[in-house]
Amino acid sequence: MGEVTCDITMSLDGFVAGPDQGLADPLGRGAERLHRWMFEEPEANAEAIEKITSARAYIMGRNMFGPGRGAWDLEWNGWWGEEPPYHAPVFVLTHHPRDSVTMKGGTTFEFVTDGIEAALARAREAADGADVAICGGASTVGQYLAAGLIDELRLHVAPITLGAGERLFEGAGDLRLEQTAVSGTGLVSHLTLRRARG
Repeated sequence: MGEVTCDITMSLDGFVAGPDQGLADPLGRGAERLHRWMFEEPEANAEAIEKITSARAYIMGRNMFGPGRGAWDLEWNGWWGEEPPYHAPVFVLTHHPRDSVTMKGGTTFEFVTDGIEAALARAREAADGADVAICGGASTVGQYLAAGLIDELRLHVAPITLGAGERLFEGAGDLRLEQTAVSGTGLVSHLTLRRARG
């Protein structure tokens, strides 16, 4: 069986999204700077980027899929345009049922209303023995960490502060992680962490 991984970029002060997230500013004010390493230094960070897109199924929270709350705007199919980068099934945690959405390039968004464990079971089945990735946002990652369901956390720390927004470890509980690898460039430090044994 594959592992459950999570790649997420965080500021030095612990935020993965800035304040005032919305349609005009999906990552929140100032948070686009978190991801400079992916676009300004892609060659230097090629191994980390490849790992982000190597899973065979993904899980994300509703806020990562779109800005709406409550009933669905059925015209909304995600932030990524007609061909999202996943090219695999993506399971979106939500309290509001919605039919699946199939996009170009092999991405299908499935909407899961019965919790994180049900989403993980469906993602494992879809991944067929390969890895499943928890994409975000902060609340979703925190729930999976608190439940002890993430095998490997690949934390990408950008050397900036945001001062406010969505904190990664909010509600994650008392975690015991072991650092197994570290690398980086001028725009990011890549930390690989695994659940502590025992």
